[in-house]
Amino acid sequence: MAPKNNAKAAKGKGKDASADDAKGKGGKGGAVKGAQSINVRHILCEKHAKKEEALEKLRNGTKFDEVAREFSEDKARQGGSLGWKTKGGLDPAFENVAFELETSTTGNPKYAEVKTAFGYHIIMVEGRK
Repeated sequence: MAPKNNAKAAKGKGKDASADDAKGKGGKGGAVKGAQSINVRHILCEKHAKKEEALEKLRNGTKFDEVAREFSEDKARQGGSLGWKTKGGLDPAFENVAFELETSTTGNPKYAEVKTAFGYHIIMVEGRK
């Protein structure tokens, strides 16, 4: 019976591909939404003013990991790296922002901000899978 089902799936591939696109596997931003894990860095600041100082450094071209070493109040001070994190393994507010970010490099980061119970975060994503 399995070969028949496979044969049907192969014949209907065009229709199945459209269904996959509708579910978010393809189209604009599909790669971002489809990721199940991300390689993430952050800068955590308890005070809003300190986060603003860190943002100013980033805007002036300082590398993300250097700013993290100087400003982050997290144990992940080694450039702000949290490593690979899977969906469901992070603070929900942090995760919502992080999984929407485009991948970038520490030298030219694309980052976003979020406030959680831990403080103010500046987040960047280096990879996704």
